[in-house]
Amino acid sequence: MKRLLLAALVPALLVVNADALAQATPAPKAAATAVADPALQAAVASSARDPKNVLRDQYRHPAQTLAFFGVKPDQTVVEITPGGGWYTEILAPYLKNGGQYVAAMYDPAIPNQPQYRYRQSEAMTRRLADTGVYGKAKVQNFDPKAPDFGPAGSADVVLTFRNAHNWVDDGTADAYFKAFFDVLKPGGTLGLVDHRAKPGTDIEKMKTSGYLTEALVIELAQKAGFKLDAKSEINANAKDTADHPNGVWTLPPSNQHDAKDDANYKAIGESDRMTMRFVKP
Repeated sequence: MKRLLLAALVPALLVVNADALAQATPAPKAAATAVADPALQAAVASSARDPKNVLRDQYRHPAQTLAFFGVKPDQTVVEITPGGGWYTEILAPYLKNGGQYVAAMYDPAIPNQPQYRYRQSEAMTRRLADTGVYGKAKVQNFDPKAPDFGPAGSADVVLTFRNAHNWVDDGTADAYFKAFFDVLKPGGTLGLVDHRAKPGTDIEKMKTSGYLTEALVIELAQKAGFKLDAKSEINANAKDTADHPNGVWTLPPSNQHDAKDDANYKAIGESDRMTMRFVKP
């Protein structure tokens, strides 16, 4: 699949550099400072959140990020592969009384997947069974080779945090972005956060490092039919050079580095991240 993705990208790169194409695209409107509503602020400040998750707020800025994406408490929000549920424990309670939280998880019925996917899917199902905390939140299982996130036009918002680099590496990015487009209502929002590579980084470096250029993400989204609505620097980190021995996984929270270098990488913190809002016309 990786070779197929590369083969598909190379002809386009011969015609026009992706970064140059992005620069030629009309710039999105400037992002105003996003202010979270009181209910969202309360969800972020909830004592029910895992204290270990709260420690990462300084890097992930959940209230500002969700406010920038325009998430409202009466919406249907699909979060793509929420992993251990870092955003779940904010979003599901926030949407509990008037909206719908959907956790899109790898289908555990599909054989021969990495074991962590089974563990995460099962753990999410158990977590969301607590209706007192999460209301009618539900799990939407999907096939990673043919993603489907629910009935067409059923979601107001699709959110994905630090996932797109995996799809690029797997050669499935086009399928994911098309599935996002399909499940969203007209006017719906795709909110995306991912590790940001320097402009001009080649595709193979992106695959091995876990960092993507904004140009590539914009290209993938626009190919699926999305319009780039706005960018934000909420999750930027100027200390991150995006060039580490073990890619983005060198940095916290993965910390794949020699123990002697721990202080240096802690001083950098988590990765520099793009934060972009796309709209389905």
